[in-house]
Amino acid sequence: MYLFEELKVLGYTGSLNLLYKYLNQGRHVSDRILPSPRRLTSWIMTRPGRLSDQHRVHLDELPAACPEMTALARLVHEFAQIMGNRRGAEIDCWIKQVREAGLIELEPFLTGVDQDHDAVVAGLTLPYSNGPIEDVNTKTKMIKRQMYGRAGFDLLRHRILLA
Repeated sequence: MYLFEELKVLGYTGSLNLLYKYLNQGRHVSDRILPSPRRLTSWIMTRPGRLSDQHRVHLDELPAACPEMTALARLVHEFAQIMGNRRGAEIDCWIKQVREAGLIELEPFLTGVDQDHDAVVAGLTLPYSNGPIEDVNTKTKMIKRQMYGRAGFDLLRHRILLA
């Protein structure tokens, strides 16, 4: 932003977006030495089979430099396995591993899991889902927002019943 302001004083007539594109032309994501935290998080959260070879190699190299990152990546993958395979009974063992690893960043998550332990185990074990109910809820709210201030309750009711 400072560069943009300095260039404006010197007579630059282009936009900030144009300056940004000019400065970054020819740069690729692979040119960066370290990925952003957001990108690293997305790599950790992605199934290993869906990562490109380059990202997988990069993901393997980065956590190796930091023991906490190695533990975090391992625990995230274990939690994904627990969720994907509906092994809710193993959540207590996973929580114990997280606490032993000393990852304080996951402590708020663990607190929430402890508060609703029975619901978490049921959600990770039972095949039932409230997804269809949430879908109806979302559709109803969308219709309500579309009609805000335009019609009465009768028309809203009619549109919801038709949806």
